[in-house]
Amino acid sequence: MIQLTFASLQVKNLEASKDFYTQKLGFEIDNSNPQACIFKYNQGQASFAIRTPLEPIEGKDLGTGVALWFAVNENVDELKKKFIAKEITTAGPIIETPFGRAFHVKDLDGYKLTFLEAK
Repeated sequence: MIQLTFASLQVKNLEASKDFYTQKLGFEIDNSNPQACIFKYNQGQASFAIRTPLEPIEGKDLGTGVALWFAVNENVDELKKKFIAKEITTAGPIIETPFGRAFHVKDLDGYKLTFLEAK
């Protein structure tokens, strides 16, 4: 294996999750259908999908143990301020990692999204 080329997250409410990713986090929709929505970030440098469940998910904690990392071109302090201004209440503190400064946000299903200002 040389590269992870795509990730797809199952969500409980596709429309609510689409709104969260576009309106709150600023992702762009690349493609959408009734079962899935593909997002792009930073002019398509990163992409992933959310989708309706492939199997029953009632009563399950979807985001437990899952984290997606996105390198960003901007200062994470400013990005975090933008997210908080858009009423994202799940933004954690800015942390120093071996890769650079980062902070985490949880989406509506508990998936952890990390935004990294690389060293």
